Amino acid sequence: MSDEPFTGPAPLLLGVLPGQYPEVLQTAASLADALSAPLICAYVDEASYLVEWDPARSAHRLSLHPDADDADIRAVTQELRSVVGAACDKLGVNWALRTLAGDPARALGRLAAEAGAAMIIVGTPERGLGHRLSAALNGSVAAWLSHHQEHPILIVPAPVAKPGRPPRGS
Repeated sequence: MSDEPFTGPAPLLLGVLPGQYPEVLQTAASLADALSAPLICAYVDEASYLVEWDPARSAHRLSLHPDADDADIRAVTQELRSVVGAACDKLGVNWALRTLAGDPARALGRLAAEAGAAMIIVGTPERGLGHRLSAALNGSVAAWLSHHQEHPILIVPAPVAKPGRPPRGS
C-alpha cells in the first residue's frame, strides 16, 4: 500500500464493497499486476452525502444517519483494507484505499477524473430479485458509468453458481 499520488502508469480505479465477490478484486489486482499499474480501491459510503470535494482527502461528508458512529465507517474501511491488502500485496501491486461519500457512480467518476485513471473497474450486483429491485430503484453503478464516463469501464460479472455448489450467501 502506498499514499497517492502514484508515479508511472495511470492507475486503475476499482469500486469495492464489503462482501463483494472476490473475483472482482482478483480481476482488478491481476490486471494491475499485468499492466504494472497502481490500483486505487474506492469504497463509497452511500449513507452519507458529499459536502465538499477535496481530492487530497477521502471526503468531506455528512451522514444521512447522524446517530451512526464514524466507528462503523472505520470498521468497514479496516475490513476492506485487509481484504485488498491480502489480494494486492501477494502480487506486489501498489495500491491505495479511498473512502468516498455520496452517489457511488458519480463519486467513482469524480475520483477517476481526479486521479487520471486509465480504467474504472466495477462488479455487477449479486444475482437475485432483491438485488435486481435495488438496481431498478437506485440505478446500476456500471450502467451509469458506461453512459456518463470518458474512461473505459470494465464490468466483472458475478460468478455463475455451478451445479452442486450452493449459491453464495446460502
